Amino acid sequence: MKGVILAGGLGTRLRPLTKITNKHLLPVYDRPMIFYPIQTLVDAGMREIVIVTGGNNAGDFLRLIGNGSDFGLKHIHYTYQEGEGGIAAALSLVEPYVHGEKIVVMLGDNIIEGSIRKGVAAFRKQRRGAMVYLAEVDNPSCYGVPVFRNGRIVKVEEKPRRPKSNYAVIGVYLYDSSVFDIIRKLKPSKRGELEISDVNNAYIRRRRLTYRLLDGMWLDAGESHDALLRANCRVAKHRKIQVPDL
Repeated sequence: MKGVILAGGLGTRLRPLTKITNKHLLPVYDRPMIFYPIQTLVDAGMREIVIVTGGNNAGDFLRLIGNGSDFGLKHIHYTYQEGEGGIAAALSLVEPYVHGEKIVVMLGDNIIEGSIRKGVAAFRKQRRGAMVYLAEVDNPSCYGVPVFRNGRIVKVEEKPRRPKSNYAVIGVYLYDSSVFDIIRKLKPSKRGELEISDVNNAYIRRRRLTYRLLDGMWLDAGESHDALLRANCRVAKHRKIQVPDL
């Protein structure tokens, strides 16, 4: 099983901070944002990771992370996404690197407090399909929202005006190798992107999507300037540093 971190895009919502760097290289307390998903995947047992990046500062990832030896990685690969085609489009670029194995995908601006090791272990035993992580949030209409029926997810609605639950599908996805066939059949959304919610809904139609609730804090640090500030304060507070409440 291999790890994948999606760290492309242009980061327009964080300008001017991202005018001269990729948003995933911005600091969150005492380390670059990208370090958090790398460590989460390493802690879950990943020893090979593929990073998808883009923009004019893609080379900075190589200078910062190198071959991943500081994290105890066996291999780290980099691939380049031109423009912004959506999360699913970015994910399609890693197919040559995973050689038909299952993958654990994280968005490069997601920071979680707990471990996903148990979920990864369960997915190793899951014969096929996909698994997503959920977190209860105050503003579900900003995310992909699961619709439940009899304890199962029957649909994921992307940024619904009237959410049918208070949960969000966070940026941690576990897929088998059929995900790439699914992506090839996707059509762009109204935003002109290949949506990850459409990938998850394809698995739902096959009745092959499971889920787990995240234990601990989840932060989408790259959502906005306020989100980046909150992430810095939450991480600092988690490490017992005195910071003001926001």
